[in-house]
Amino acid sequence: MWIKELRGAKILDSRGHPTIGVEVNGCRASSPEGKSKGKHETKPYCESLDWSIHLIDVLKIPYEINSFDDLIKVENLIKDQFGFKNVHQFGANALFALESAILKALAKEQKKELWQIINPKARKFPIPVGNAIGGGLHSENFVIHPTFQEFLLIPQEKSFEKNVKMMNSIYTKIGKLLHAEEKNDEGAWQLAMDNTQVLDILSEFAKDARIGLDVASSSFYKYGFYLSGEKTLNKEEHIEYINNLIKKYNLFYVEDPVQEEDFDGFRKINKEKTLVVGDDLTVTHFDRVKGAIKDKAINAMIIKPNQNGSLLDVRRIFELCKKNKIKTVLSHRSGETMDSAIADYAFGFGADYFKCGISTPWREAKLNRMIEIERSLK
Repeated sequence: MWIKELRGAKILDSRGHPTIGVEVNGCRASSPEGKSKGKHETKPYCESLDWSIHLIDVLKIPYEINSFDDLIKVENLIKDQFGFKNVHQFGANALFALESAILKALAKEQKKELWQIINPKARKFPIPVGNAIGGGLHSENFVIHPTFQEFLLIPQEKSFEKNVKMMNSIYTKIGKLLHAEEKNDEGAWQLAMDNTQVLDILSEFAKDARIGLDVASSSFYKYGFYLSGEKTLNKEEHIEYINNLIKKYNLFYVEDPVQEEDFDGFRKINKEKTLVVGDDLTVTHFDRVKGAIKDKAINAMIIKPNQNGSLLDVRRIFELCKKNKIKTVLSHRSGETMDSAIADYAFGFGADYFKCGISTPWREAKLNRMIEIERSLK
């Protein structure tokens, strides 16, 4: 495939904030925009969104692209043409949208599904992880809200489609039970409750789905202490608090239970029956993932393609995790677009879990795309 048309554009995400779209040979891709960001994330753009769009508009790709591996030609060209030491200087959002648009165009030309460009033999479907009740940085417009950022449902049905139906059923029941009306950035219910009150509610549905948390501890870690609601805890007290919650509520999944620099603290979180998931800790960067594995800090990790930008790097991280028996969770961002490509990436790369919310059109687009893939292979 020769790239005949290439242009960037400014579009709006689900929060109404600007993000980047890229069109290659008539095929469009876009990047989401995160709100809760790890401080080690790659910058989304080179200098600015407008400057990244300019770089895409002047980029000339004089190579034929015939496979996923040919993305290396694009990445090397970007470094050479713009004088970057590494391709991530191009900006993670810009690079991800560009590479995604190229792969979509390639799939169209070869009359394949997007996931087939990555792995035509893929057959494993991930388990959805749904954000049912929100807190933290995603619910700042509520004066009273949970400190933890996400309260999650992980169903256990026999198909992806049935799992989605179960998540939706529980989510709807919670809304009716609590007369909830407000939703946050990710479509999760917003409730004027504390962490324990929310966990008590979710525990009523534990027979239908496992319970998880995105603690997002870095968001309330200040001056060496965790300011969780009315509590002020030091490191040891916070670790004890999280481990007690794991035991009391039989938590299956706990994301970012301690702050993003504390590899040692992650190691002390109970992993016997629980996925201890790195996100701000690892930020989809190969070296930080490698370090977390070496330190035995995690047994699962979030992978957000637009945290890194390079889909080649994303594949390397999946391969590293699989080699070391680390569960993988391919994830959306809070500011999403209607682009459903991450469903193809979750399936093609063989993710164990797929975290993309439950409600709102932007989340449903991803879930429906995965259901479409599942139906096509039955």
